[in-house]
Amino acid sequence: MVGIDLIEIGRLERALERRPALAERIFSQAELEFARARAHPAQHLATRFAAKEAALKALGIGGLRLHEVEVVGGGDQPPRLELHGRAAAIAAQRSVALEVSLTHAREVAGAVVVARPAAP
Repeated sequence: MVGIDLIEIGRLERALERRPALAERIFSQAELEFARARAHPAQHLATRFAAKEAALKALGIGGLRLHEVEVVGGGDQPPRLELHGRAAAIAAQRSVALEVSLTHAREVAGAVVVARPAAP
């Protein structure tokens, strides 16, 4: 399965400004540190948000906490997803691994996630 998501960077930025605690509910500490170390943190957070949404779509599920999907890498390293909790259990049950591609422009961020058969 394939999941794709696009988000307006400004929309996420405004939501996080209105509700700062939201960042802790959505993003891991490592994701927040990665973004905060960049010139435009909102771009990187929006891209990671899109990856989380795309991952849930690729798994064919909803209702999971976005915190269960973590984007690792990016910048100088290829991004990859680490799944936690129920998301990891569902991927294992379905014997799939997720691959992610991230992108952003001035106003939008996006991600595509492909669920492929996991290596034995």
